[in-house]
Amino acid sequence: MRHGKHKFKLGVTPSHRKALIRNLACEVIDHGKIKTTQTKARAIKPVVEKLVTLAKVDSVHNRRLAYAKLNNKQIVNKLFTEVAPKFKERNGGYTRIVKLADKRLGDASSMGYISFVE
Repeated sequence: MRHGKHKFKLGVTPSHRKALIRNLACEVIDHGKIKTTQTKARAIKPVVEKLVTLAKVDSVHNRRLAYAKLNNKQIVNKLFTEVAPKFKERNGGYTRIVKLADKRLGDASSMGYISFVE
């Protein structure tokens, strides 16, 4: 049975999808809020949420696991020192997706913001 095996394909190859999700997750952690398509926002939400949950306990092992996912030392350091301590008392639900009324001009794709809950 393939229960819970849904992946957002995003119309790209698996290696491109992995790189895209990694880069978008890094941007969300770095800037706190990014504007992207709704599908991409829904695809990166579980990745970012799991990384924040991992970063709530600051250990060498957790930092190495986060680095394996993000492959960026500065972003991992920011995740563990600035982002995760804000959510120490919160049990999940660290991000929100806000839909935008305006569509993208080129292909009329639905857009939205993904940001951390303050």
